[in-house]
Amino acid sequence: MPLTREFKTTVQARARNDADFRAALLSDAVELLLSGDVETGKSVLRDFINATVGFERLAEKVGMPAKSLMRMFGPKGNPRAENLFHIISQLQQETGVHLAVAAA
Repeated sequence: MPLTREFKTTVQARARNDADFRAALLSDAVELLLSGDVETGKSVLRDFINATVGFERLAEKVGMPAKSLMRMFGPKGNPRAENLFHIISQLQQETGVHLAVAAA
């Protein structure tokens, strides 16, 4: 089921104003990717990008066209690991949300 524009606007507003929410979004996206739920992880990461830096600014930072980034995180996208980790690194730098990995 597609998300409504109202829901996306609400997520963006909350991410803009709530550092803990931003951190939770990025953390959840990476955890989903690591657990093998790639589709949901990409979707949450796409929401995080839209709610924080935006695809245009991210494209400048990673040296890739914005449309390529949008396709990567779309339903049929399949980002290479190198690109994915570079993007996550740039998102951490741009948003001030820094993740750490711990064994469970």
